[in-house]
Amino acid sequence: MHQDDLGTITHLHKQEILEIRDKLEAECSGNETLKRELFEAKQRLYEKTEKIHVLEQEIKRHKKECSDMEDIYRDEVSEMKQKIDAEHAKSEQRQEKLKALEKTTSEQDKKIEARDQTEIVELRKKLEEQIYHQGNLEKKLRTLQSKKEEALVLKEKCHEEIKNMRKKLEEEQKRNGMLEDEVNILKEQILHLSCDLNESTNSVRKGNSGNFSFVSESPMTFSKSIQIRDTISCQRATIAKLLGEVGLPKIVSYMELEDKDVQIHAVKVLANLAAEESNQEKIVEAGGLSSLLMLLETTEDETIQRVAAGAIANLAMNEKLQMRLRDEGGIKALIGMVRSGHSDVLAQVARGVANFAKCESRGATQGHRKGRSFLIDDGALPWIVANSNNEAIPVTRHVELALCHLSSHEANAKDIVSFGAFWELVRISRECSREDIRNLAKRAINTSPTFQMELRRVHFPRG
Repeated sequence: MHQDDLGTITHLHKQEILEIRDKLEAECSGNETLKRELFEAKQRLYEKTEKIHVLEQEIKRHKKECSDMEDIYRDEVSEMKQKIDAEHAKSEQRQEKLKALEKTTSEQDKKIEARDQTEIVELRKKLEEQIYHQGNLEKKLRTLQSKKEEALVLKEKCHEEIKNMRKKLEEEQKRNGMLEDEVNILKEQILHLSCDLNESTNSVRKGNSGNFSFVSESPMTFSKSIQIRDTISCQRATIAKLLGEVGLPKIVSYMELEDKDVQIHAVKVLANLAAEESNQEKIVEAGGLSSLLMLLETTEDETIQRVAAGAIANLAMNEKLQMRLRDEGGIKALIGMVRSGHSDVLAQVARGVANFAKCESRGATQGHRKGRSFLIDDGALPWIVANSNNEAIPVTRHVELALCHLSSHEANAKDIVSFGAFWELVRISRECSREDIRNLAKRAINTSPTFQMELRRVHFPRG
């Protein structure tokens, strides 16, 4: 509160107090009520007096604070004025120095301008080169970034593939472990059953004077001996047991194992199974023919070659399998086995060719087969001609039969003449020790117009 206002208030209170006191003394002389009111008024007067005292003390305090603040402000203003004066002096000094510097700089600029111009040109050139280089670097960076992103994606895929491959590998290792145990067990079974088949086969061979084959040229020979019939019955029971215990797909799969002993016995068992007509189509459907052909292409083992060729020879008996056997390369595979030079292998090749030719001839007679023989198409005829008088009797007999069956079909006659096989057929009709083969050759010569024409051409040449 301002000091003048406080003085006015104090003056008004004092005047009011004097008026109230005079009024009370005049009115309360002999009046109790007035006395009480006077007392109360005095009491109020006392309270107001106290307030006035407090206000006076407050006024004094404010006066002192104002005086102190005036002193502080006065000192600060003086200090600030001194600083402003000092800064002003410094500013004037700077202005003078700046003018001198501008004058010096103006002179130096003229000297430096020429030199700077050259540097600027050089710097601009370098800058342009740097910008161009930086552009190339940014382009390469973007390319690298793109490749990096592709690499990260590829890396992620590789990690996923590796993870999957590890999982598959673990599963494959686990499965291989189980298969190895199974193979060891089945290996013993197949070896045992193969031995049983070999024993029964040897018994039949002894009873048939060494001419036993699952495709006999004269099936009536099996009825000559009760002992042989019993042996064949035992063999068939062994085959049925084998199929029941092992299964055809397992036997086929064993031909693909690296163990040569298991391979040999598996091929032997398959060859014996193929001797039964009821098993032949099942073997082909189970992949047996494909496995045999693959084995013939890769193996150099004489035993495997001989037995595999024998198995294919057995499969060549069923007419329904002729096209399948030819389409999968069975004929070419058989002819390809002659490179081994082993007589036993050649005998099985010849037997297979004979079976195939016989089956074709039967189909042509019944009207199922037309056109030239697949054996001629696949190049078997030159080999037949070359081996029709082989030193090995089993090879010769089968080749002679094959040539007779091929010659019985007129569609083959021209090729037989052109390859020189006709005169081998004539020789067979005259010199073969087996009467049934001589008769087949004679019938083929007599019923073929092409062969008859060839005979007349030789006996009655023109001119």
